[in-house]
Amino acid sequence: MQFYRHLGPINALTFDLDDTLYDNRPVIVRAEQTMLDWLVQLLPRPDMLRRDDWLRLKNQLVAVDPSLSHDVSEWRYETIKIGLMQLGWRLKEAELAARHGLELVLVERNKVDVPAETHRVLALLSAQLPLVGITNGNVDPQKIGLAEYFSEIYHAGRDGFAKPEADLFTKAIGHLGIPAHQILHVGDHLHSDVFGAKRHGLQACWYNDQRRQLAATNVRCLPDVEINYLAELLPLIGLSAS
Repeated sequence: MQFYRHLGPINALTFDLDDTLYDNRPVIVRAEQTMLDWLVQLLPRPDMLRRDDWLRLKNQLVAVDPSLSHDVSEWRYETIKIGLMQLGWRLKEAELAARHGLELVLVERNKVDVPAETHRVLALLSAQLPLVGITNGNVDPQKIGLAEYFSEIYHAGRDGFAKPEADLFTKAIGHLGIPAHQILHVGDHLHSDVFGAKRHGLQACWYNDQRRQLAATNVRCLPDVEINYLAELLPLIGLSAS
């Protein structure tokens, strides 16, 4: 654990979900492959929409409509729909197929291996303080067994613009009903989590399980505290880490 500023009172915690409470990288790789395998079966020729074509179209769409980056499910749906329409599909057929493709991806998206240590730490924390989840992703916390620890969970897209914008932080602060500076936000991303939290008045904890060096990153502001293990949160609120 490393402190960069003096921590004030902590009367609530907000948490990022993906890559903070579990490793989301293999989940996304598997979900993307599921979608591509489905497209191969759907299209008459496998080379009609390759991985590079998909990524190029995805980037083109968000350049035209930046709001898509705040809702990953809608972004994926629109990419599938427009991709099929560019291959000659009619609008209604493309919409139906895109909905089905998104549903397939979401099934894989919610096959998450949440570590036992995450459950242990969240159970201890939630018994002492209110916890709120704020995520830019589209995981279903109920399906992966995390919903029980949180009094509320806010999702980008459904509940507003993605972090580091104010929307999710503001909703969490309003829900908790306590001053922002008494809330500690925990997340792995230096921009969306640390910068976002500090920008909107919360204290910020950088979850750095990858042991990255701050000097090697483009840091817009320092966290208040850096941890490498979730259990390091426990002594911050007066609990034993073991």
